[in-house]
Amino acid sequence: MRKLSSTNYYNQTFLEDKCALNELIHLLSKRWLTEVMFSIEEGNSRFSSLKEDLKHISDNILADRLKLLEQYKLIVRNSHLGEVPARVEYTLTETGEKLSELLGGLCSFAENEMEFPS
Repeated sequence: MRKLSSTNYYNQTFLEDKCALNELIHLLSKRWLTEVMFSIEEGNSRFSSLKEDLKHISDNILADRLKLLEQYKLIVRNSHLGEVPARVEYTLTETGEKLSELLGGLCSFAENEMEFPS
């Protein structure tokens, strides 16, 4: 949790109020968030398959990123409670698909157009 009286918090709030893109960039800057989205897009719809695909992510971070993606309506959590054991699957929403497409373009741009210092 961020301290609400910090300069960092005030600066972030100012930027988010100025343009929604700043809030989106802040969200996307969270480690593993985009990789979780891409993995879901590739068909890894269950926690265990996401964990297997993203070998180095911790259970806590994966659970947190899934909650964030759901909170921002980029994924939907589907519970199959009638099954034993209960099964949960995640899928991208229409908004999540649009964002994923935009991020794919940014990935291509970064790979083909940018020169990053070593």
